[in-house]
Order: sequence, then structure tokens, then C-alpha cells
Amino acid sequence: MSIAELIQECERKAATTRRVLERVPTDKLTWAPHAKSMSLGRLAMHIAAAPGFISTWPLTDTFEFSGDPAPLPSSTDEILAAHDQGTSATKANLARLSDAQLGDMWTATGGGKTQMKMPKAALVRAVLMNHIYHHRGQLTVYLRLLDVPVPSVYGPSADENPF
Repeated sequence: MSIAELIQECERKAATTRRVLERVPTDKLTWAPHAKSMSLGRLAMHIAAAPGFISTWPLTDTFEFSGDPAPLPSSTDEILAAHDQGTSATKANLARLSDAQLGDMWTATGGGKTQMKMPKAALVRAVLMNHIYHHRGQLTVYLRLLDVPVPSVYGPSADENPF
């Protein structure tokens, strides 16, 4: 897969992700389905901000995890602004990579140990993209539990049929 194809996929998926984030109710940002779960606001902000941050990782050969959690948002508008900024940053950062660089190895460390080691193509696919898709699915469950209408993601939802 080429950088151009990865950027196109990021653009398409970002539009879907934005539709899900738009449904996050500001008055429920502190709600969590379980004591061990992220709050709705923290999860939504992670989904919104992480791509822009993670997209910087393949620009270098190594990254040191700090364990800092996603910031707590104060409104849905703040989440959407972070998403829009992250989407722009992701496209710009990925555009700085060549197709050949996708085969270069990347390593993440934390606590003095190697946590992940993979080709940069796998980093973009697994950590930047699939990771966000996973959390976006998690967010749709949160919305359902709050009785917020869930938008269509890959096809009709129980609340929305784009066909």
C-alpha cells in the first residue's frame, strides 16, 4: 500500500469518525460504563487527538512512551476541533513519508524496554488506523448505552440507514 492510499483511507475514515464524535453529548463527558473504563469525554478526545499525535511517530525511527492520558475535554466542540486539527496533521505528517520509508523499522520503548517494533507501514495501519477504528467502535457502544442515536459507520445502524 502506498502513502497516497493510506492518506486517502485516513480522509475517508476521518469523515465517519467525525459523524460519531458529533453525537457525543457535552453533558455526559464524565460518564463511564464501568469503573475501569475511560470516561466518554476521555475516550472521545483520545479518538479525536490521537491520530495527529501518532502520525508523528513514523517520521522518526523510535518513540518513548510517557504514559500520559488523553486530556479531558470540556465540550463536544472541543473534541470536534481536536479531531479536525488531528485530521489535518495526520495528512500532512503522512505526506512527509515516502513509499520506501514504509518498509523502515520503527521501535517504541517505555520503562526502559522495547514495547513495539514493526515496519512503519504496520505502525500506520495497526497503531494509527486500526487502533482508532477499535476505539470508534467502543464509542458507539457508549453512545448506545446512553441512548444516543448511533450514526451509520459501515452500513445501517439501528438508528440510521444511509440507503
